[in-house]
Amino acid sequence: MLIGEYSHSLDPKGRVFMPAKFREELGEKFIVSRGIGKCLFVFEQNVWMEFAQKLKTIPITDQKAQVFLRMLFASACECEPDKQGRILLPARLRDYAGFTKEVVAIGVMSRVELWAAESWKEYNEQSSEDYEATLEKLAELGI
Repeated sequence: MLIGEYSHSLDPKGRVFMPAKFREELGEKFIVSRGIGKCLFVFEQNVWMEFAQKLKTIPITDQKAQVFLRMLFASACECEPDKQGRILLPARLRDYAGFTKEVVAIGVMSRVELWAAESWKEYNEQSSEDYEATLEKLAELGI
């Protein structure tokens, strides 16, 4: 399971260090794509394939879902860490996520999310109330 939060600098070539704990679970090559909320999603290849299989069931007539699928799959790329554990992120993905200097990698069970440090900080501040309310609901359900 992918858990934890790590901060690293984006180098001038657009590479970011992927923490060793994440690389161990993601494998030698993994898929990076646009995420939700100005982050990037990073999936182990088998998890990506399972996700893609589920998405195949979306009707082609669902216009909003088709927009999502186009954005997700057009932005996706396969990444392989170099010997220092860095991955090269394409400019289109760096631009989408607003990466300039610091990148935060967080584990979210079956995926890693990459955030611009400032965006992650803002997200945390804005989501604090939702987190607490959801935690209360889960407690009521016995989870």
